[in-house]
Amino acid sequence: MAMANDKTLCFICNKEKITYPCKGCSKEFCLVDLTEHRQILTNELDHITNEYNEFQQTINEQKQKSQNFPLIEQINQWEIESIDKIQQKAQEYREIVIKSSQTCFNDIDMKLKDLNEQIKQMQIENEFNETGLNYLRNQLIEIKEQLNNPSDISIKKDSQSIINEISIISSKNSTFNKWKQNAITVAGENEEGEGLNQLNRPRGIFIDKNKNIFIADTENHRIVEWNYNAKEGQIIAGGNGRGKRINQLNYPAGVIVDEQNHSIIIADYMNRRVIQWLNQNQQILIDNIDCYGLAIHKNGFLYVSDEKKNEVKRWKMGEYNNEGIIVAGGNGIGNQPNQLNKPGFIFVDENQSVYISDTSNHSVMKWIKGAKEGIIVAGGNGQGRNLNQLFSPQEIIVDDLGQIYVADWGNNRVMRWCEGQEEGEIVVGGNGQENQLNGLVGLSFDDKGNLYVSDMENHRIVKFEIISYGFILNACVSYKNEKIYHVHISDGMLVYIISNVYNVHYNNRPTRVVSTGITCDDQSVADLGFWRGGAILAKSYYLSPTEVV
Repeated sequence: MAMANDKTLCFICNKEKITYPCKGCSKEFCLVDLTEHRQILTNELDHITNEYNEFQQTINEQKQKSQNFPLIEQINQWEIESIDKIQQKAQEYREIVIKSSQTCFNDIDMKLKDLNEQIKQMQIENEFNETGLNYLRNQLIEIKEQLNNPSDISIKKDSQSIINEISIISSKNSTFNKWKQNAITVAGENEEGEGLNQLNRPRGIFIDKNKNIFIADTENHRIVEWNYNAKEGQIIAGGNGRGKRINQLNYPAGVIVDEQNHSIIIADYMNRRVIQWLNQNQQILIDNIDCYGLAIHKNGFLYVSDEKKNEVKRWKMGEYNNEGIIVAGGNGIGNQPNQLNKPGFIFVDENQSVYISDTSNHSVMKWIKGAKEGIIVAGGNGQGRNLNQLFSPQEIIVDDLGQIYVADWGNNRVMRWCEGQEEGEIVVGGNGQENQLNGLVGLSFDDKGNLYVSDMENHRIVKFEIISYGFILNACVSYKNEKIYHVHISDGMLVYIISNVYNVHYNNRPTRVVSTGITCDDQSVADLGFWRGGAILAKSYYLSPTEVV
């Protein structure tokens, strides 16, 4: 009786054997060759793992030595070459000046010798009057003028540079985050008042990692903490009436949390001081200062604005028995690059660059660490409501991509500016409906990207929920050789493909996607189901326009 033949050709040894399929390469292998094939794949994985580990080590080393980035090395080389060119040119000009000066000295020597002969002649003959003396005096004045201001040599500044300027161009895609335009009141929805569920013209706000909101409840002269989703707040500083006692506040304007010791630091505006509260214990850190803005840098520095002295100062935290170091302004009131005009809120980035809401100049200024002058990064075109203007900007936030968010107080809107651009864009508000937003001051984000604003004249804190993380990727999503489409990625998940049901790979994992109700205008919303281990996750997302590649 013949045995059933279930053997096929092995891809490696080309012999008829019992074979096993490899789904990766779609080939058939006998047991021996399959084991060897598997070992080859294991070796490749080990090679990739080693390569990954080496690259990870390189990244860690470069993080510690950011000065050694290839681009930094190019900039350093450009600096050396530029300095060398300048030094060579300067030496050439010095030699020209020295030669010309020697000629000038020779001419002056001759004129002085001639003048000396005339003086001696008058002395010998003893014949001189006012006319002769005036002549000698004028001759001497002319010779002095020739030395101090030689007419045959001067410096002319050429419009052409002797060095080639360089520019830094970033090709990193920006995020175009968008937020729902209908605000949700999260604190103080019960109109003006002093109850625990009320606020009175709140200004600065701070949100911690647990989404707790710390509010400068300015005209209630207190700091209130609203826990996440709470219906009322709790007083954590002040609340003992308006006054200057150590346990009182007087129109507090700004508040930040020192998350190292969980204390709160307050800009106690009308008391002209910065005060720290820790478990109901108070300490005046800085006095004689008219402060709105506060910022803490991770290196242990406290930055404080002074709107009367038109400056921003920095203190080492814990060391406040000194005058502090001026890091911006300090050159009187004005609109010059080295001046400020009523600086309000401030933000300090990773590199200790200070961003300042230069309120009465209707702009945001950036002062790089150690700079003597600032640059305008938002507004600066006078008071107004155009996209290149601001109106008394208040609190500012700068994200990791350098995008600058501004509470544009007089225009009842939040603006987003990218440094170097002439215009900003409206993020929320700005529609002229004062009952929606009225007098924006405080500004903050939680860790999910939701936007919080202190709506001062409406006596509340509102939240605008994020609806898009806005990365548009030319992702390779295809099915059975059909066309490849743009894909919108939101909150780390695939949210748009043109089809009802596709089996796709996302992050190298098979993902079954079911989409319904998709249209293609700039406000489209779709419900999406993600099949992961049998579970379906449904969520609504903002969809940007898409197009076929």
